[in-house]
Amino acid sequence: MLTVNIIKELPAFSLQIEISVKNEVLVVLGPSGAGKTTLLQCLSGLQKPRRGEIVLNGRVLFSSTARVNLPPRYRRVGYVFQDYALFPHMTVEQNAAYGMKGNRQEGLKLQEVLEMLQIAHLARRYPGQISGGERQRTALARALLADPELLLLDEPLSALDYETRHKVRGELKSLQRHWRIPFILVTHDLEEAAFLGDRVVRLEKGRVAGWGVPEKREVSAG
Repeated sequence: MLTVNIIKELPAFSLQIEISVKNEVLVVLGPSGAGKTTLLQCLSGLQKPRRGEIVLNGRVLFSSTARVNLPPRYRRVGYVFQDYALFPHMTVEQNAAYGMKGNRQEGLKLQEVLEMLQIAHLARRYPGQISGGERQRTALARALLADPELLLLDEPLSALDYETRHKVRGELKSLQRHWRIPFILVTHDLEEAAFLGDRVVRLEKGRVAGWGVPEKREVSAG
């Protein structure tokens, strides 16, 4: 369970958000500049809210009153960036293994995750030698191998072609069910939100403008 109640000052407005997320996929919608990425960065520890509190499974990640602000490496929060942020000089295997630094779950093996994400056969290749969908899976592997209690995904499918996007979104839904941790996914795509989201929240100028529960869809890879 994640609970968030924070205020973060931005140049044009204040991000003021109060949400709670269970073991589900929460999709965050909203126009560009609404504060979606800022929310993810506050959760990950890359930005610091002005005040408020972030609590994940009973652990305080940030509290302005208790003066707690855990660095990203101690939060157990995985983050898949929009551009995937892979190291170009590292192989798929090395990029994925980078997430294992600080992994406390001994049973979580690199090979298992690579096979689960269907990239084990690409282990010795470099990011420039694989497709967009394969780079996305590599970034997911790196995030999951950090043994996170929360996974953040910033428009993870936006750079993929239509066919690959439809395949990967089914894989994301299956991954969440397997990992059983909260996923927070930012997107502009209404169809993507309806397919992936257990719940959808819309942000406008840093405020929650509405909540919704998408119509249930059959999960498929295609």
